[in-house]
Amino acid sequence: MSRLSSRLVLMLASLLLCQQANSSDTWPQWRGPNRDGTLRATAWPGSLDEQHLRRRWRIELGPSYSGPIVTAEKVFTTETREARSEVVRAFDRATGRELWKTEWEGAIKVPFFARSNGDWIRSTPAWDGDALYVAGMRDVLVCLDGQDGSVRWRHDFPKEDRTEVPTFGFVCSPLIDGDWVYVQAGEGLARLDKKTGKVNWRSLQDGGGMNGSAFSSPVLTTLAGKRQLIVQTRTRLAGADPDTGAELWSVPVEAFRGMNILTPLVVSSNRVFTSTYGGKTQAFDITRDSDAFKAVPAWSYKAQGYMTSPVLIDGHAYLHLKNQRALCIDVATGTERWTSSEGFGKYWSLVANQDRILALDERGVLLLLNANPERLEILSRRKLADDSWAHVAVAGQEIFIRELNALAAYDWSAPEAR
Repeated sequence: MSRLSSRLVLMLASLLLCQQANSSDTWPQWRGPNRDGTLRATAWPGSLDEQHLRRRWRIELGPSYSGPIVTAEKVFTTETREARSEVVRAFDRATGRELWKTEWEGAIKVPFFARSNGDWIRSTPAWDGDALYVAGMRDVLVCLDGQDGSVRWRHDFPKEDRTEVPTFGFVCSPLIDGDWVYVQAGEGLARLDKKTGKVNWRSLQDGGGMNGSAFSSPVLTTLAGKRQLIVQTRTRLAGADPDTGAELWSVPVEAFRGMNILTPLVVSSNRVFTSTYGGKTQAFDITRDSDAFKAVPAWSYKAQGYMTSPVLIDGHAYLHLKNQRALCIDVATGTERWTSSEGFGKYWSLVANQDRILALDERGVLLLLNANPERLEILSRRKLADDSWAHVAVAGQEIFIRELNALAAYDWSAPEAR
């Protein structure tokens, strides 16, 4: 082979590796690359049958509700073992071979009325390309080296900030931006230096009742021309300055026992959408007068969300409700387009790509939907597990499902592409 041909082969190989490492081929945090459950990927296959979706490997593990984190080479997951300790494991993405394991003491017992949902770890970690940020149930944030799993630092909120261990554990999933990691922990919102674990500021310290921090996970966006954190606490929806933690605006959000669980959805340059158990589905417009911000109710609708964070396609939000039905609603007007007559378990984790939606319910049933605002349109469905509350991860042509007691990897492609 000539020197020119060799160089061309290397260039093509490098280009292929870059394409394989783009954002749609990884799942680095809660709700994926864009933290909104939406991918910018090539069209998905039209079926979930065994010809299109094949299991490549499956590893049995201890229980967890944390969604898997997928990098170019690894898959990370968490588990709670024997109600005493929390474990983080790294697996080879291609083969499922375990690469490392890290463990620490830490577990709690949730209140009796929530016991059916288990005492195990809940928060989905976050990956910044070098380190993994993991939330333990006792309100402890741990930074792990991605190569060997060694602990770089840990911040124990109850011990270091004199806050109480949350009744339901550390539920919020960390958000990484630049040199910082943001979490709802320590009975409020906090920004930590991602290199050292030192708290830079704490804000929105309302606790929210029931002894603990909020369940929802923050997002970072620009609203009314201002870059800000959108945060749903146990009692309110708020915007916070990411540099100082200062509250820019807030509005009360009604919810049963403070269960504001889902991640709010930014649907335009000034509008935020949310829905709560015991409350309603609603949108707020964020307005600005000089440096003063205000949340103005845009519309509200009687439907109650629960734990499912919605996805947005062509001006319509798709959401799973407390009554186990699915809802499509116009985010501009608050007009219900349809509510399904069929029930789908207690929870969906949703991933959208173009006009398709993947929905995994807690019973392990995976649905492929056409995002049709005229009617619920199920293209394919398949049962893959018995219990899966963790958020499904989609990376390239692979789907990763964290069952309650296992982690499984599937190849998803048209038969002719294999």
